[in-house]
Amino acid sequence: MTRAHKIEVWIAAVVVPLVTVGVFALIRWQKQKPVSLRGSVIVGDVDPRKQLPIGGVLISADVLNSSTSKTDSSGFFALTLPKSIRRGQPIVLHYRHPQYRPLDVKDYVGNQLYIVHLVPLNDKPVPKDQPSAKLANVRVRYTEKTQTEFNVGSAVKTFEVENKGNIPCRKQHPCSPDGKWKAALGAITIDAGVGNEFRAPRASCIAGPCPFTRIESNQVLQAGRVLTLTVRDWSDTATFLLEAEVFRPMVSQREHWSYPAIFGEGMSFTLPASAESVSIEADADGQTIIFPLGPALQLSWATCDMATNEDQGRIYRCTLKSGYRFQ
Repeated sequence: MTRAHKIEVWIAAVVVPLVTVGVFALIRWQKQKPVSLRGSVIVGDVDPRKQLPIGGVLISADVLNSSTSKTDSSGFFALTLPKSIRRGQPIVLHYRHPQYRPLDVKDYVGNQLYIVHLVPLNDKPVPKDQPSAKLANVRVRYTEKTQTEFNVGSAVKTFEVENKGNIPCRKQHPCSPDGKWKAALGAITIDAGVGNEFRAPRASCIAGPCPFTRIESNQVLQAGRVLTLTVRDWSDTATFLLEAEVFRPMVSQREHWSYPAIFGEGMSFTLPASAESVSIEADADGQTIIFPLGPALQLSWATCDMATNEDQGRIYRCTLKSGYRFQ
């Protein structure tokens, strides 16, 4: 082996493992999931009951190609970092909201929940001699659709099925259940009327050779409005009775009341997912006033937001505007 060949073999022995290691490292890096920081932003207050969630807070990090995140109405955020940022590295997180003081936090990327407290810009206490509108006896009114039924009467119908007994069937349909005797089928249909429904339908043979009759089917059709009865008679003529209760379903709005939890300048309350026509009633300076809370959640005296719970219920959080206070 010449000197040149030895050099080539030596280079191959060194370079090939390095390239292999580099390729595996690159593949592993590409498969690595980026780190996501999860946390919550709440109002800074010594009273835990006044530490309300803050929605709309912009969160960013001082790293290259970093994304941004915004808190939802519950104060939650998830900030995804670039793949180059791994756990244990130092990081500076920036929190910005137009109604709160900006905050920059030096921290480390770790497996933890990041709980941040922001201080409102107008956190100075209102002087006692400064006039403010007083809100007292605050309550929440809403409605729910409820299904009710009214019994409007009963339906009664008799009918006959004509037949002659003791005639062999000879496989001429219809026959008795055992196929021995000639039978007759009869059917009747009754209509409850527009907007009505049948309940508890019942049928029976009331005259004639009832032991040799059978109810074939008793069906309620068209969402309960139509009732159909089919019977079989393999003896002499029999008489049948069909009865049912008639109800009229109605949808009504039932009014409900709820009382919010009030701590400091914050007010929170929950409503079921089926709640409609939500409004807030309060005594403002001695007068009872109704404040409709539409889809925009706009109140003249408070800023509100809404979130949906896991049970599909809705939670509302409202913060008083300047010039108002709860009494």
